[in-house]
Amino acid sequence: MGLLFRNPWRCKTHLTSDSGCSVPADSSLLLTCALVMLGLFLTIQTNFIPAKGGDLLFHQVPLIEMDGMKMVQTKAILNYIAGKYNLYGKDLKERLMIDTYAEGARDIMDLIMGVPFTPPEKKQSTLNNLETKAKVRSLPAYEKALSSSQYLVGNQLSCADVSLFEVALMLEELFPTILSTFPNIQAFQKRMKAIPAINKFLQPGSQRQPPPGEAYVKTVMDVLSHLFK
Repeated sequence: MGLLFRNPWRCKTHLTSDSGCSVPADSSLLLTCALVMLGLFLTIQTNFIPAKGGDLLFHQVPLIEMDGMKMVQTKAILNYIAGKYNLYGKDLKERLMIDTYAEGARDIMDLIMGVPFTPPEKKQSTLNNLETKAKVRSLPAYEKALSSSQYLVGNQLSCADVSLFEVALMLEELFPTILSTFPNIQAFQKRMKAIPAINKFLQPGSQRQPPPGEAYVKTVMDVLSHLFK
């Protein structure tokens, strides 16, 4: 399922929430920069095909039109936005750590995005594996990083913080008590939710999408049917 965003800076984004690019993370990053967006869903294949007419370098979304450029590839897009809005650290060492934490969050996001497409007989074991990986491998690292600072890297908000915020929300949707043993992450989430743009983004009626279900899977299969042949 794709999403087209527009904002006052004439930035348009074509995003899918099925290809590992994580629509919410991209949206939160833009919102943290106080970009107000309006959405339009690409829910039929005929909407997707024109978007492939040359703008999609590798024939896949996300595609962002911003600053006179048409950008593809999630990591490249996020790094550009992070650099543009001062969310990418003050030096190479900070950028390394920001990338490290952001990629760690993306690893978990990728697992989460695959859950709706898991065969029913394997879904519970997939969820158990995801929960274990998050609780044993990922969340402890973020909990430790937040023990001495309100930010993951340096002394200001970065795209690593936005990535952690979003993946924590996604995990809570699947496992409501998963953060109960991570007090630093809980406090971090509370601070992030207090940011006006993010708070607005989390309110009912915003562009943030609910956890994907059967209707989502069917839409993805219909819109991107050419990929499943």
